[in-house]
Amino acid sequence: MHDSPTPKRNRNLLIRLRPVIRWVIRLRSSPQAIAGGLAIGTFIAFTPTVGVQLILAVIVATLFNMNRPAAMIPVWITNPITVAPIYTFNYWLGSKICEGPPLSEVSSLFIDIGKTMARLEFWNIKEQLLAILHMGKETLIPLLIGSVAIGLVSAVFVFWFTRKLLSAFFSRRAGKHLLNRRKSL
Repeated sequence: MHDSPTPKRNRNLLIRLRPVIRWVIRLRSSPQAIAGGLAIGTFIAFTPTVGVQLILAVIVATLFNMNRPAAMIPVWITNPITVAPIYTFNYWLGSKICEGPPLSEVSSLFIDIGKTMARLEFWNIKEQLLAILHMGKETLIPLLIGSVAIGLVSAVFVFWFTRKLLSAFFSRRAGKHLLNRRKSL
C-alpha cells in the first residue's frame, strides 16, 4: 500500500526546516531582494559551475542588487551526493534538444565527478571546475541546455513562492506590530 503524505510528515519537514526559515526571515532585506537572491542561487545551483557556484551567486546577486546571503543558500543543492542525479537529469533534458553521448555513459561520468568532488577539499576550485570542463563539448552542450532550462524554471518558482510567502509573513508581522503599538498607547 502506498503511503500518502500525512499532516504529521509535513509538520516534521517544517520543523526540520525551521532554522533555515528563521534565518531567511531574519535577513534584512525586502521580500523581493530575498526572493531574488534565493532565485539566483537556485538557478546557479543547477548549472555545471561546481567549484565557483558560491562566488557566482554572490557576484550575480550583487549585480542585480539582490540579497547575497540568500543567494548563497541554494547553491548547496549541488554537492557530491546530488551532482550525479541532478546533472544526469539536466543532460537528459538537454539531449532532447541537442544530441550527445548515451545517457548511461554520461551518467557514469557524473557519478565519477561526484566521487572526485567528495575527495577534494572545499577550496580546490580548479580541480572541481576542470572535472566539468574535461567532459567535452558533445556532453557539455546538452548539459548546459538542460541546466539552463531546469535552472530557469526552478528559479522562477522559487522567486514567486518565496516572495509571496515573505510578503505575507512581513505584512502579518507589521500588522501585529501596529496592533501592539496601539495597545500600548
